[in-house]
Amino acid sequence: MFYRYVEIGLESGLPVSVNGKRLSPASLLAELNEIGGRHGIGRIDMVENRLVGMKSRGVYETPGGTILFAAARELEFLTLDRETIQVKDSLALKYAELVYAGRWFDPLRESMDAFMQKITETTTGSVTVKLYKGSVTVTSRTSPFSLYRQDISSFESGQIYDQADAAGFIRLYGLPMRVRAMLEQGI
Repeated sequence: MFYRYVEIGLESGLPVSVNGKRLSPASLLAELNEIGGRHGIGRIDMVENRLVGMKSRGVYETPGGTILFAAARELEFLTLDRETIQVKDSLALKYAELVYAGRWFDPLRESMDAFMQKITETTTGSVTVKLYKGSVTVTSRTSPFSLYRQDISSFESGQIYDQADAAGFIRLYGLPMRVRAMLEQGI
């Protein structure tokens, strides 16, 4: 078979199952490494910046990690609001720097863990991905804590969202740019 569908189950941001089968974290990763490896998932050849400033080339293969990252990320898009995702992403970079620099026992890292644990409480559900020729494509996602609601997000119908509200919002949101344009035009 040239492609494969895999369903990942997550609870509070942590992966717990593959194709409906509950597994320990180590067994889950081993299973995804096996499946993903057969489809060329997670191979990367990159030039990195080392802590001491030199550049080095690294070739890595992380099929299970790549699949888990795609699934968890997609579930976060479904269960977290935009601003929370932005803060989480900025902290993730700092977290990676701390761990890379060997500062695992740093109180900052521990505090970041507490933050991440709190905001991912609702990151529960399942994500199905399609593995094909080195790519991971999300094909479905579901969560009891989904912030997506078709009755709100539809631009065609619905009682909560009214398109007429957008005109006033756009005028108000664009006010600083209009003032700048008026200033530049001498108005």
